[in-house]
Amino acid sequence: MMRLTLVTLVVLLGSLTGSAQQNQAGQQPFPPVPAAAQAQLQQVLLKWETQSQAMKTLECRFMRWHYDNFAAPANVAASKAEGIIKYATPDKGLFRTEELVFFAGNDPQTQKPIYKPQTNQFGEYWVCNGTQLIEFNRSKQECTIQDLPENMRGKNIVNGPLPFVFNLDAKQIQERYWVRQVASPDPKIIVIEAWPKLQELRAQYKLVQIALEKATYQPHALLMYAPNFHPKNAPKWDHYEFKEIKRNAVAAGFQQKFLGNFIPSAPPKSWKIRREQLPQQQQQQQGQQQLEQAQKPTNIRG
Repeated sequence: MMRLTLVTLVVLLGSLTGSAQQNQAGQQPFPPVPAAAQAQLQQVLLKWETQSQAMKTLECRFMRWHYDNFAAPANVAASKAEGIIKYATPDKGLFRTEELVFFAGNDPQTQKPIYKPQTNQFGEYWVCNGTQLIEFNRSKQECTIQDLPENMRGKNIVNGPLPFVFNLDAKQIQERYWVRQVASPDPKIIVIEAWPKLQELRAQYKLVQIALEKATYQPHALLMYAPNFHPKNAPKWDHYEFKEIKRNAVAAGFQQKFLGNFIPSAPPKSWKIRREQLPQQQQQQQGQQQLEQAQKPTNIRG
């Protein structure tokens, strides 16, 4: 598996310098994209959508390097995680961290970073069964069950912890994000930047950079930048990569068994259960208002 090198990361981070302070509500955070570049972007998005929507089931492992220059030296991950992702079209998925270790200083002899687990730190674990989004907090032994309103059921999972990994809708992505293609330091990789338009997304991350394999248009890596990211003042971001990818490896007749293997029927009996429900009408109206405001030409900055 090809991993993005430190040089690649430096180049990608450098592309953000001019936009670090510009992702404000209703304002495109980069200059207008030339017509030729926009046409090229549309071709990339459509090819990405085609391969993505051909996926009926997905199983893979992920690796994540969390960078925070206030918790570890520059270019050294503050924590490292590994876990599993599973998905079945259109709206069932799992994201579970299985290993999580933290920077614990450098080895006195080799000066290489040392990583150790921390007590009661397990990482994220969530499941979507089509009607509910279930989050397992293994540290608190607490389970939050969020009932999905009717208008959010049967849709692609686009708002999970890893956007763009599951089935991609090119039109929907451009409605929710300002999107552009940026220079790639590797000729085998296409780099797409997505800056969220909606406040609910901006609260999760400032922007996402997606590295697509040019030969297959499959996501190879994902860089997610903290909402307050700044290259110097607040250098926090997550770097995901994917391995052992199995797409459509489950025959249609066995899909229900595949789902049953990763969607638990109930949380452990000893855990505390919290139930929530998204306000369907209010959320829909607020989201539409934000999209309309973001799409007004007068709000675009040159």
